[in-house]
Amino acid sequence: MGKKRVVQRKSKKKKDKPFIKFSTGMLIFLFLLSFTACFVLYMLAANFNSNFFADEFGTSELMTEEVSDATESVSDTTESEEVEEVPAQDGLTNPVPQSAAMSASYLEDCCLITDSTLIQMTDFGSFNKDNIFGSTELTTVNCSTTKVDSNFGNATVYDIIKNKKPDVVYIMLGNDLGTSSTDDMIASYTTLVNNMHGSLPTMEIYVMQIPPVIYDSDVKSNEKVNDFNKRLLAMCNTIGVHCIDTNTALKNESGALKEEYWSYDTLALSKEAYSAICEYILTHTA
Repeated sequence: MGKKRVVQRKSKKKKDKPFIKFSTGMLIFLFLLSFTACFVLYMLAANFNSNFFADEFGTSELMTEEVSDATESVSDTTESEEVEEVPAQDGLTNPVPQSAAMSASYLEDCCLITDSTLIQMTDFGSFNKDNIFGSTELTTVNCSTTKVDSNFGNATVYDIIKNKKPDVVYIMLGNDLGTSSTDDMIASYTTLVNNMHGSLPTMEIYVMQIPPVIYDSDVKSNEKVNDFNKRLLAMCNTIGVHCIDTNTALKNESGALKEEYWSYDTLALSKEAYSAICEYILTHTA
């Protein structure tokens, strides 16, 4: 008899059992793997796109406003910074206080150094035209280098005054305020006055504060004018020369230039302004 063949059948229960077992550890591993992959992709996108965070969170506008506010704060601090007060030297009072009025002939022997601000003094003022030295090209910044015409030839205002040796000289410079650096203007002004004071120590030097503007503009405002004049006062006190407040003499109640002192035809000081300046000089001598 042949051998009996035995066939073994797998139970149905064993056949339906899944091949892969999912454990809690496997789930945690897959979660961490997915999280890591997403994080890496996120950081790569952020590195390659400079505006990524702004695009994602809309922070661009906020950051711009914060930077703008910070800039304005610094700007306001700079503009509102007070000019250090410098006491006048012994025997000197600045600005020059009111005094007994001098006769008009006093101005005939005085010299005037000016830029375009008082360049029409030859037509409207009481100064001798041969004693007025300046031009529309002369500015505060270039006052030590620019040459002007005079009886001594074409020379710098310093060389002219050094050769002429007047007893009294008045100076009004500042037409480049708003277009030149105030620090550079004061530095050049200081050099000029220091050189004149050193070469002619007995000569009376009057630095005239610049007049107010009739309307504020982006280039020049009365705030800038006042700041510059304060710096002039400090400069005069430091060097030991006179400072005359020809600014206040031309102001209205609001601190701007009086209407009658401005010519809308020439866009410059009027004849009345020149007369007021000369009168102020005559009543404010040391």
